[in-house]
Amino acid sequence: MIVQLVGKDKVVLDVGCAAGDTALALTEAGCHVSGVDIEDAVPDERRDLFQKLLVADIEKAPLTTLFEPGTFDVVVFGDVLEHLVDPEASLADAVQLLGPDGHVVVSIPNVAHAAVRLALLGGRWTYTEKGLLDATHLRFFTRETVCDLLEGAGLVIEELHATILDPFDAEVDFDTGRIPPAVVEWVRHQPDAMNFQYVAAARLLRDGESRPERPQLQAAVSPVRARHRDEHTTAAEAEQDERHEALITRDHVIGLEAQTAAALSRQRTAEDKMSRLNARARRLRDHLDGLIEEIDRLPSWRTGRKLRERARSARSPRGRDA
Repeated sequence: MIVQLVGKDKVVLDVGCAAGDTALALTEAGCHVSGVDIEDAVPDERRDLFQKLLVADIEKAPLTTLFEPGTFDVVVFGDVLEHLVDPEASLADAVQLLGPDGHVVVSIPNVAHAAVRLALLGGRWTYTEKGLLDATHLRFFTRETVCDLLEGAGLVIEELHATILDPFDAEVDFDTGRIPPAVVEWVRHQPDAMNFQYVAAARLLRDGESRPERPQLQAAVSPVRARHRDEHTTAAEAEQDERHEALITRDHVIGLEAQTAAALSRQRTAEDKMSRLNARARRLRDHLDGLIEEIDRLPSWRTGRKLRERARSARSPRGRDA
């Protein structure tokens, strides 16, 4: 990935050149390579790969004191910056070695990888000889802080890639026996959790240029392909199915409770209506009973002689005159 980002026929400085593996690949791509490392690990048969090869601690002897500024097309930091006390200063110094269209290419491990997250969930942080928790790492980076590091050196990130690795393929020590399977699977699916390393290419910010947006991350392989399907996946899926069934049951119970509440509400409404009708019937019955009592107190038209006489008298002319 580094070789692809560097390109062909470039003048390259390989910082942290180690045994010359990257230099070999770059020279095969037609590049002219110089190298610097804190120790001399280049075997004799590879020394001719380098135009210039120096042994130096770049935090004590900055790159600009070792190489001529403005003479490189690309400066490569392959898994180097995390080993420095002040990577910001070393990167800012290195960009002065670039020509007008120069680039910096870096690779940096991701401390937010799923393996480290799972180790921390179990209370572990165990250094190893290499990898994410290399014992010689002094600084640790996430995707955000890798981008901050490059931009802080006056660079514009043009490409941002990630190598992808399942946590069980990493060298980090973690104990899944103490972590529920659903949590293991959840961590695997979190953003950036499968990103093992970040590999970026960045150029100098031009005078007067507004910084463009950061590029989209490009995964070397799909996380779906790299992510294992194992007993944790199976257990998590079974737990998810149980939770789904529980939610369906809960929703059914809630529906029944809602129907019961509606039926009770309708019953209460009917009872209230019946109570009002009964009260109205009682009032009507009481009124009717009162009317009957008043009627009973009236003189009878059938037996009241005096009343009939008065009625006849009232109907006669004399009676009217009287």
